[in-house]
Amino acid sequence: MTGPVGEAPRRDALVQMYHVSKSYQPGSFALRDVTLEVQKGEFVFLTGPSGAGKTTLLKLLFAAEAPSEGQIVLRGRNIARLRERAVPALRRRIGVVFQDFKLLANRTVEENVAVTLEVLGRPPREIRRRAFEMLKQVGLQHRRHAHPPALSGGEQQRVALARALAGEPELLLADEPTGNLDPELTLEIMDRIAHAAARGTSVIVATHDHSLIERYGRRTLQLEAGHIKEDRPPAGPGT
Repeated sequence: MTGPVGEAPRRDALVQMYHVSKSYQPGSFALRDVTLEVQKGEFVFLTGPSGAGKTTLLKLLFAAEAPSEGQIVLRGRNIARLRERAVPALRRRIGVVFQDFKLLANRTVEENVAVTLEVLGRPPREIRRRAFEMLKQVGLQHRRHAHPPALSGGEQQRVALARALAGEPELLLADEPTGNLDPELTLEIMDRIAHAAARGTSVIVATHDHSLIERYGRRTLQLEAGHIKEDRPPAGPGT
């Protein structure tokens, strides 16, 4: 699946991690010697107990943190070698849904979704159309003029997902994206994420919900104490 450190990236691999470790204090590792590849359009679940390293792995891929050891290659570029001013351009092709949502409280729901498109330089008419379309897909078009503090946790989560998908990213990183949703809405949101993968977006979803993992049957990485304990392939063809 993966090659040694220094090997040229495979042309079909969007994400490559080679012997990556992350330490926040001497002798303690949040991630330890992680090596993996994620292909274009691949849907991967990331699971494991709290503290296993799931959120740390996602943050490293978003370049929110730097690895202590190893290499991370994204879209053929070594993240560790990027100059700081090059990081924003990299992030424009990544959609992120973290557990704290990071919505802008002083902007409306519609404006929060539009931020992604503004950064990408889309024309105003397209921004308005696309923002409304994405809110409709997550069932929140009727709340488009509301501000995030007026929304429930589940509604904020859906806005964060709409914002992450608005720019049709090459990579979607989602940390417990259905944690505050009821079962019916959970499946709707996961179907939306699966649809993004079918359209070519590489997807990594961190979740504790094993019923979702079983239902969707995608490749699953199980983390334990910062290591990949198991890399389980998809359940079968067409998944």
